[in-house]
Amino acid sequence: MRRRSVRLVFFGLSLTSSWGNGHATTYRGLLGGLRRRGHELTFFEKDFEWYAQHRDLPQPPQARLQLYQHWTEVRPVALRAARAADAVIVGSYFPDAIPLLDELLAHQTTLTCFYDIDTPVTLEGLRAGSCRYLRADQIAALDLYLSFTGGPVLEELQRLWHARCVRPLYCACDEREYRKAQRPLHPVATLSFLGTYAADRQAKFERLLLGPARCSPGQKFRVAGSMYPEAELWPANVQYQSHLAPGRHTEFYGTSRFTLNLTRQAMVEAGYSPSVRLFEAAAAATPIISDPWPGLAEFFEPGREILIARSTPEMLAILDQVTAPEAAAMGRAAQEHVLTTHTCGQRAQELETYLAEAAAHTLPVFSPEQFRRCTPKNP
Repeated sequence: MRRRSVRLVFFGLSLTSSWGNGHATTYRGLLGGLRRRGHELTFFEKDFEWYAQHRDLPQPPQARLQLYQHWTEVRPVALRAARAADAVIVGSYFPDAIPLLDELLAHQTTLTCFYDIDTPVTLEGLRAGSCRYLRADQIAALDLYLSFTGGPVLEELQRLWHARCVRPLYCACDEREYRKAQRPLHPVATLSFLGTYAADRQAKFERLLLGPARCSPGQKFRVAGSMYPEAELWPANVQYQSHLAPGRHTEFYGTSRFTLNLTRQAMVEAGYSPSVRLFEAAAAATPIISDPWPGLAEFFEPGREILIARSTPEMLAILDQVTAPEAAAMGRAAQEHVLTTHTCGQRAQELETYLAEAAAHTLPVFSPEQFRRCTPKNP
């Protein structure tokens, strides 16, 4: 598939709205990379009211968009498109994934793949029997299972859930947006955070952003993300906006002296789950301070490309002691690394390779040791 244009059909949570989700940014970057490589792309998305009210890309240039209200109405169109494609990629949290996969896997004439942008959450749901977009018995029939989480989780998918072929497809940054990014000499905010509210990381948000803000009333902090309860009770020096369109992420990061990366608990437990926001911030050359999680050092070198904080005193020490030249050097090192290793163009090439090998039935089964090495090392 790498040497010819192919027809790919995606079924995903959203391409048109980035409100309250990271899927749209990931799909836009990946599909943009595939489109630039000459592939023909179609994207099916359910027209949820909350996304329709916050649609920041109503006419996506990356793919032919198929918005629909009810699965029963779009089903014939979707199945025709799927059977005419070279490969079908069904994403996590696609609301009609289970009936779609049942039909595709019962008459498997097209390469059928699952792209999990929420792997630790998916596995939690599978273990509890409550996953709403994938059944355990469907996994073994898939031609390819793509996971945004790497490390030991890949081995678990193969060994316990009987996935035939598992490969990591990490999030990435859109290199076109960030290669031209310029950081101002004097950033406006001391520390920023871009991400939606999540109850399981709220305690870390309190320790690593609100706590430092209370201790530093003369400094400015910024938060962008939806669904935060009681944001009006935050310290007065915390500027909040409920949504920030992807086109403004570069500016948001660029005007921050440091930015904060916070990881949801399921991702911490699984490890090896770098978010799209992490790569975006690094691509903007903004120094990143992150909570610790297993596998982080496989993506960024602590102390040189990223800093780690666990508590309010640790965060205050970083903000007080790291000099501007030191922070700038760290931001540049992370940017160089990301633009070399973690771009949407590179992810598109990786996906091409995986699909070509799956179509030719040449995807090797990885050993546990190979899965442990299945993360990009620092150059």
